[in-house]
Amino acid sequence: MTNIMWRQDEIIELEITDLSDTGDGVGRFEQRVVFVADTVPGDRLLVKLFNVKPKYAYGQVQELLQASPHRVRPSCIVADKCGGCQWQHINYDYQLIAKHNQVTQALERIGGFVNPPIDPVLVSAASFGYRNKVTYPIGRSATGHVQAGYYHKGTHKLINLNQCPVQDQRLNPLLAEVKLDIEKQGWSIYDETRHKGLIRHLGLRIGRRTGEMLLTLVVTNWNLPGIETQAQQWLQRYPELVGVSLNRNSDRTNAIFGSETRCLAGTPHLQEKFAGLDFQIGPDTFFQVYTETAEALLAVIQSELNLQGHEILIDAYCGIGTLTLPLAKQAQHITGLELQPTAVQQATINAQENGINNVTFQVGAVEKILQNLEIIPDVVLLDPPRKGCEANVIKTLRNLKPSRIVYVSCKVATLARDLKLLCEDGLYKITRVQPADFFPQTAHVEAAAFLVLSDNDKNS
Repeated sequence: MTNIMWRQDEIIELEITDLSDTGDGVGRFEQRVVFVADTVPGDRLLVKLFNVKPKYAYGQVQELLQASPHRVRPSCIVADKCGGCQWQHINYDYQLIAKHNQVTQALERIGGFVNPPIDPVLVSAASFGYRNKVTYPIGRSATGHVQAGYYHKGTHKLINLNQCPVQDQRLNPLLAEVKLDIEKQGWSIYDETRHKGLIRHLGLRIGRRTGEMLLTLVVTNWNLPGIETQAQQWLQRYPELVGVSLNRNSDRTNAIFGSETRCLAGTPHLQEKFAGLDFQIGPDTFFQVYTETAEALLAVIQSELNLQGHEILIDAYCGIGTLTLPLAKQAQHITGLELQPTAVQQATINAQENGINNVTFQVGAVEKILQNLEIIPDVVLLDPPRKGCEANVIKTLRNLKPSRIVYVSCKVATLARDLKLLCEDGLYKITRVQPADFFPQTAHVEAAAFLVLSDNDKNS
C-alpha cells in the first residue's frame, strides 16, 4: 500500500494537523510527512503528490473534502495565487495560535528548553492595511502592458496588482497609477532571464503617523529619459509624496536594492514619529513594516528592563536607532553597533534631531567590534538579521557576562539556536519570551527573549 501510493503524481487523502514555519499545512500519510500550501489544520482533502522523497513529499490540493473550522474566505481575490501572503485563508485568531506554537516548538525542539515562558502573541488592532513599506517587481503582460505585483507562489510569474489589502491603503493609488506612467514613458522593463532592461522594482513607503510617502524606482542604470519631469509630476499629483528616488541595481541578483540611491525630486527621506521621537527614513532604510506593533514590542522591552538611568547598554545590530534612541532616554549611555554605514549616518542624524546626546554609534561587523569594546555593559540588546548571531558574538557575550540580554529575532529557529548557546551550562536563564505579530496574514513571527545572568555567575 505504502509503496504503491507514495510516488509522483499519486492522489492521496490527507488530513492537515499542523502548520510549518514556512506557512504550509502539514499532514501525515503512512508515517511520512506531506506539506500542502493553502491548507489549514482540520482540513480533509485529496492532494496530488510531487517532489516525493523517502520520508516526505509536497502535495497540491485537488479537492477539499471537509473544510477546517479555522478556514475563512480570503479578502484578496488573488490570495490563492499571490506569494505576498500565505495565510489569508486562515482566521486571524488561529494565525496567532499557530505563531505561538511556532515559537514554542522552536525553543523546545531546537533550543532544548523545557516549558519555556512564552507570552501570548503581541498584536495590534489591524490585521490588514498595516505595511508601511512595499517593493513590487515590475514586468510586462503577454499583451505588453506594464505590471507590478508579487510573484505567483513558488514561481517568478508576476501576479498584477492594483491594490493590496496588507499595505497601507493610502499607497493603493500609487500602485495602480504609476504603472500607467511607466508604460506611457516607454521605459524598458527588466528581464531577469536575459539580464536586459531598465526598471526592476517599484518601491513605496509611508510614514504611518505623518502620512509622508516616498516613491523609488529600482533601475539597472541611471539613464531613464524624462524621469526628472515625471518625478515632478508625481510630486504634484500626490500631495503626500515628499520624495522620488532612483536606486541602481545592475547586478544579476535576487536582492532588490543596490548600494546607491539618488533623489530626483523632493527629499531623500520621509519623516516618521516612533515612540514619541522623530525619525528620518530613506527608501532602503531598514525599519519595521508594522509601526504600531514595533512600538508595542518596544514598550514591552522598556517595561521589562525598567531602566533606572544609570545603566550602560550596547545595542548590537542597531540599524537607524529604532531601539537605541527610545531606550537612551532611560539609560546613562548606549553604544550602537551596525554594519551598514548609511544606517549609522541616519541613526546619528536621528539622535541629533531628537536632542539625544548619550549615544555613540560605531560602524562595522558586530562580531569584530563587540570583542574590542572597552565597555562593561549592564544590558546588551541583540537584533540580528534572519541568520542570527555569529558564533563570535555568542562567545564574546558569554565572556562579557552582562547582567541582562534582550534578543529580538525575526526567525525563531536561529533565535532558539543562539539562546541554547547563551544558556549553556546554566550561564543565562530565559525569564520571558514575547512573540509579536509584525506580519499578519503570513507565517512570519518576531519574538523578544529576555535573559538574566545566573546568580552563581553574578557572584563570581
